[in-house]
Amino acid sequence: MALLESAIGGIAVSVLDTAFKAGGAVAKQIKGAYDETQATQKALTAVHNYVQRYEKRHCQVKVMPGLMKEPLPLEDIYTAVKLLDDDGIGAFLGVDALEDTYRAKGRRSFGRNNGKRQDGISVANAESYLMVLGGPGIGKSTFLRKIGLEALKKDGQIERGCIPVLIELKEFRDATIDLKQKLVAEFETCGFPAAEAFTEAALKQGKLLVLLDGLDEVPIRNLNTVIEHIRHFVDAYSRNSFVASCRIAAYRSSQGAYFPRFTDVTLAEFDDEQIEQFIRCWFRSELDQQAGTAENYWELLKKHENQAAKELAQTPLLLTFLCLVYDRQQMLPTQRSTLYGKALDILLSEWSMQKRLEHNPIYEGFHPNLEKVLLAQIAYDSFEQDQLFFLKDDIVNYIGEFLTDMLDAPKHLNGAAVLGAIERQQGILVERATDIYSFSHLTLQEYLTAFHIVENRIEDKTVNIHLTDERWREVFLNMVGLAGNRGI
Repeated sequence: MALLESAIGGIAVSVLDTAFKAGGAVAKQIKGAYDETQATQKALTAVHNYVQRYEKRHCQVKVMPGLMKEPLPLEDIYTAVKLLDDDGIGAFLGVDALEDTYRAKGRRSFGRNNGKRQDGISVANAESYLMVLGGPGIGKSTFLRKIGLEALKKDGQIERGCIPVLIELKEFRDATIDLKQKLVAEFETCGFPAAEAFTEAALKQGKLLVLLDGLDEVPIRNLNTVIEHIRHFVDAYSRNSFVASCRIAAYRSSQGAYFPRFTDVTLAEFDDEQIEQFIRCWFRSELDQQAGTAENYWELLKKHENQAAKELAQTPLLLTFLCLVYDRQQMLPTQRSTLYGKALDILLSEWSMQKRLEHNPIYEGFHPNLEKVLLAQIAYDSFEQDQLFFLKDDIVNYIGEFLTDMLDAPKHLNGAAVLGAIERQQGILVERATDIYSFSHLTLQEYLTAFHIVENRIEDKTVNIHLTDERWREVFLNMVGLAGNRGI
């Protein structure tokens, strides 16, 4: 209710200004439909409906329904986003140079953390056209929803005095694409007076903050049409503000040429401060505060033996999963392979299913379980060779040979396209420099290495060779859990 009251005060002025001060034929159409008193009342009612609808549709967080019983308000668990200037794939380093750089850091994370971090809301205020990039589950959609929420508030952090409209681009499933009519429908549903005329007036005055969520979620058959339509729309109504989001791999595959007007930024992985903030927000109930749940969990994650789990916590999606697990058990599973296996499954299939994404299969018959076997082979071979970074050509060859052997795929199969689909859809493999890849998390590479060893029953051989090698510690711990699950 507090949001509703503040939001009415925040956007009602913009709504009335748009409706009655636009001038010309548009204003006459609005005024001709109602007298000023009626139109004012209708506008206020529409604002009331609009805020309620935005809050209901976009400000309730519920992921992994099997674990999460009730949605949580976005405001209750939102963690301040940090952005990095996107420099694309500009590092033409070799594999050996990347390996040396990683080892010199002395950290498990592969991610780029040395860039200047900026507060996300501050950047959104400074830029009229913003493209927010990031991997799967990094928080792009949540950030866009937060921007809209702040724009609704009378004294919110978004300072433009505009009306936010959030459009999920995955809804453009057919050849008919009309962004303006999509905006009209949003206002019409809430009872805005003369919605079409109102939308036209708002666009001409620059009163809208258009949030375009999930460019990578547009069906491939429509992608070029959607890109061209949005580009023309932004040019036609350039006085408005636009924030779009896209998975970084999908955006880079187009050489970043979607929207030249836009400033590209990348969502940074959570640092320790953000992880702690998220945990404190999550465990904020009176009962949790009395029990010190947040403090206990944060201390547990910081322990050396839980470094691998803490690495996964750098991604908001997987941190949500970790909090749900801890909320149920008040501890982390003793068999870490169970935890990491579930995290991998979330990235491989569950996240896309829950978002109702429409993706063409990477290759007929190439289902998530088979993909897991392929990734495990890549993980094992590279880990066995003490390689954490590997060449694109090597992965493409792996893919071609694997699908030929397992699915009788044609030898001319485009392995590069398959790799691109894996990177875009799940983000488990990430391009770190030009044509050089790694796993998104060392934790996942270790788990998949262990999975390959257990599936191929080469535990004895591996133990004999690597037992005293500290680098293999997490692999062995995962092997114990996986072998136990197999019934050995």
